Amino acid sequence: MSDFRLRVFQAVAQHLSFTKAAQALFISQPAVTKHVAELEKHYAQRLFERRGNRVALTEAGRLLLGHAETVAAAEQVLDEQLHTLRDPAEAAGRLRLGASTTLAQYVLPGLLPAFRARHPRVQLTLLNANSEHIAEALLRGELDLGFVEGRSKSRDLHYELLLPDELVAVRRATPAGPPTAPLLLAEALAHPLVLRERGSGTLEVLEFALRGQGIRLGSLSVAFYFDNTEAIKTYLEAAPEALGFVSRRALTRELDSGHLEVVPIAGLHLPRQFDAVWVQGQPLPRPAQRFLSFAHGQLAGAAAAGLSRRAYPPNSSAE
Repeated sequence: MSDFRLRVFQAVAQHLSFTKAAQALFISQPAVTKHVAELEKHYAQRLFERRGNRVALTEAGRLLLGHAETVAAAEQVLDEQLHTLRDPAEAAGRLRLGASTTLAQYVLPGLLPAFRARHPRVQLTLLNANSEHIAEALLRGELDLGFVEGRSKSRDLHYELLLPDELVAVRRATPAGPPTAPLLLAEALAHPLVLRERGSGTLEVLEFALRGQGIRLGSLSVAFYFDNTEAIKTYLEAAPEALGFVSRRALTRELDSGHLEVVPIAGLHLPRQFDAVWVQGQPLPRPAQRFLSFAHGQLAGAAAAGLSRRAYPPNSSAE
């Protein structure tokens, strides 16, 4: 078993927040602070820089994070191997996953090949639908584990944070490039809008944020509702006057190639999170437990790699 203090350190490094790390680990914030302080005393090194309300990894912290991720991955492999030795039949089984469209297109595909290579006897299927339909399929017993986005929560389902995300306004790239100053909200919403369909977590987050500004979705000029992000991006490339709202995670290729550009909007911030979800009160089948643990490990490793390249990321909180 790895040192629990390393798990606490990883959680703070992942969230860049002592408060969020405490919530993720179900312990108190003073306990998080104590464990980090013990590690810093043990190594005689500052692991985090605290500047006002911001937290960032020091060089020593980035070095320890790489070690902690290696330890966590090795422990996961050992755990799986020991379970397989104890009961070879457990290495097989059926795993029915369901994921909302953004997750199914841009997050899970990068995880599936490595998981299948590690667990070749698991019969794996993936349903791609919007968040509302994934929740319904779980409650009907058609899925073992789901991954959803959005704000709505069912009392009959258990939700666990997978990773954070952000929606951004996007349009076809212009010769002048993205605006140097954020657009006024009224100016942005005057464009023909291209949005996700009803029942999608993406539309729900946008609608909730606009409602907070006193704006009803029905009062806006919506050119099209699409049931997937790829269709929105393709439409935007062909319609220079239109504006869409999609996950930042879905834009890597288009931003790098210069086909689309992000448009900042004053006073409109659209953070959200991706959640793993399953039926409340029911234990996860062993293959689902393995996949969820694997996903957490892989995504935490990717986040750590990103953190190691930037010492003071924006929008991080020390609270």
